[in-house]
Amino acid sequence: MVRGLLFVLLLIHASSSANGADEKEAPWLTLNGKAPAVVAREGFSGQFPEDTGMAFQMRTYDDMLLLCSVQLTMDNGAVCQPDVEISKSTNVQALHPNMTKTYNVNGKNVSGYFTIDYTMNDLVETMVGVQRIMTRSDAFDGYSIMPFEGESQFKMPLLWINVPYVQFFSEHKMNMEDFIRQVPLTSKHCLSSPEIGFLKAMSDRKLPAGLKLYFAFHGKDAVEPTTKKTYGSIASDLAALKPIVAGIVVPKDYIWPVDKSNYLVAQPTTLVTDAHKLGLEVYASGFANDNVLVYNYSYDPMAEYLNFISNGQFSVDGLITDFPPTATDAIRQPLIITRGGAYGVYAPSTDLAYKRAVDDGADVIDCSVQMSQDGVAFCMISPDLTASTTAATIFVDRITDVKEIQEESGIFSFALSWDEIQTLQPQLSTPYEKSTGLKRNPLFRNKGKFVTLAQFLDFARSKSVTGILISLDNAPYLASKGLDLVATVTAALTKAQYDKKSGPQVFIQSDDTSVLAKFKNFPSYKRILSIKEEISSVNKAAVEEIKKNADGVTLTRYSILPTNPQGFTTVETPIVETLHSANLTVFVSTLNNEYITLAFDYFADPTVEIATYTHTVGVDGFVTEYPKTASRYQRNPCSDINRSYIILPARPGSLLNETRAAPADPPKPALTVQDVVDPPLPEVAKPKDPPSKQKQEASTSSSSAAAGLQSTAPPVAVAVALLCFLTAGHNWGS
Repeated sequence: MVRGLLFVLLLIHASSSANGADEKEAPWLTLNGKAPAVVAREGFSGQFPEDTGMAFQMRTYDDMLLLCSVQLTMDNGAVCQPDVEISKSTNVQALHPNMTKTYNVNGKNVSGYFTIDYTMNDLVETMVGVQRIMTRSDAFDGYSIMPFEGESQFKMPLLWINVPYVQFFSEHKMNMEDFIRQVPLTSKHCLSSPEIGFLKAMSDRKLPAGLKLYFAFHGKDAVEPTTKKTYGSIASDLAALKPIVAGIVVPKDYIWPVDKSNYLVAQPTTLVTDAHKLGLEVYASGFANDNVLVYNYSYDPMAEYLNFISNGQFSVDGLITDFPPTATDAIRQPLIITRGGAYGVYAPSTDLAYKRAVDDGADVIDCSVQMSQDGVAFCMISPDLTASTTAATIFVDRITDVKEIQEESGIFSFALSWDEIQTLQPQLSTPYEKSTGLKRNPLFRNKGKFVTLAQFLDFARSKSVTGILISLDNAPYLASKGLDLVATVTAALTKAQYDKKSGPQVFIQSDDTSVLAKFKNFPSYKRILSIKEEISSVNKAAVEEIKKNADGVTLTRYSILPTNPQGFTTVETPIVETLHSANLTVFVSTLNNEYITLAFDYFADPTVEIATYTHTVGVDGFVTEYPKTASRYQRNPCSDINRSYIILPARPGSLLNETRAAPADPPKPALTVQDVVDPPLPEVAKPKDPPSKQKQEASTSSSSAAAGLQSTAPPVAVAVALLCFLTAGHNWGS
């Protein structure tokens, strides 16, 4: 009875560690290398009226900052309101239709209703907030305006205090500086203002340790009240701000300008990198899902956020937005990385597989680079062509053993010319097909075209994917055959201008640290060490060795969540936490939909496995042959662990405790320095004669050789040999 009750509880309660998993951070191009912050402008203002109780109660995650623009009242109180003129954000006009006034606000005459003409009680007790953007719903109008009474008012420790009208209040004999000094500021607060005089006065005073000041820019032609300079001119001399503030807040177009046709200009400005060189943080403002987005984003707000935080050149340190959930998702969702494109639907690494992967929502598409005998680089998940092509039916005479690559015999790409490879058909098959009968999309088993590396790079750029993952394996062996894998890939990337720090993020993956070291001179590329062996931990020395040549690692599923012989997960190993602590990215490989690949903890549901690696483990990306499944999960509102109805992640080992299953196998070995360090790459051997020349030289003896083969190996014998080969085991990949 107790055991049954425990099992039910497992199904209806999320793991207590799930929220903690979201706190794990991957390396970022921010000033401190941590994930960008999300700041909710005047609360969740995209859904609810600004600065109302509901807008401040709705939060995306615990680290989200709430931004309150402080406006003083006639009785020296204060409220949160986006502007000192409140006719658009409150119902004041309906309550007092004949009380408009005109004031000079920072050099411009403005007519309307102002906070200085009302007491705090008038604003908080009699007025309510209304949605001021007409395209947003007014269904939430009527919530009370938030008084500014310090941190406790908002029931959250993180508060961004924005002070936009210091000079205006001063002209009306209200001292904003004195008011803010009375606020119990802490290190968890941020303080911003568009007025340099105010920030300088605050910086000259003793502030709580850790409290950060930010200068908030307005439009480039607007005039800053203290210096009387335009904000555009101030942006050209950021060094002058360094003694005063810890960072700056800028509208988006300061970073990535938009042309008159509403397209992004070709390159961003250097503002973020210039600020980071000075040690200044940069927060970008003006984000809203229902803005008229530039055409480059195809009305996808997620694409806009990613362009400011994951473009391969820089990342802003924070996003100030009306819709914090979308910004949070852009930062915290693991990357969807393909293996062979949409290999679950089409033959791997074909044009159809790549097109389908993009359509299915993959963030990063992959190309495992193989080489033909005559030096053509193309995409294929393995150098052995027997599984993914029809090579075994045509080139049986090319079957060879290459123990440096795999134990089984095979027909390898470097034994065939590119012309010969193009005579083959792609083949959609899986390692489960013979043992279980599980086939993938048999109507399209041989559909698609092979893709060269150059074609892949052009395709990826044309589709504006987030990134590409280029895998380079077997470089030492290829060098012995006169094929320079590293040089070929480097040249292709350069020719396609992927080294220009624009376009998709480039991930270079290899199981050889000497290969990764060759790409150290390309700082925009992220290098990923593939650890194909199952391990249980990583010692400190090995972590330090990894960091010399890699920005992250790809691990097998069983190195993170090992299973026992009966197919139940046992524990979560400490590997991901160890690597994250060292600021290394962690990808997990390979996730598939077939139920036989899933631990019983996932209830034969691949979505539960994805949820587990997302929330329980907290990986930064998952490699999958079914990108649509992962994309569907990420776009499902139930993937949010903070919602009432969620897709529950598994708790490693919990089901095992409720069974009579055999104990787990002994832990796999730890990864050591010796496992990480690889010998230097050998010199590339002199290329052999091309196949055409070899054929010409061999033509004089081919007839006699063929006659000898026919006399000793009749057609039946050849067929038997082929049958034995096709039924032998092969390395299909993990």
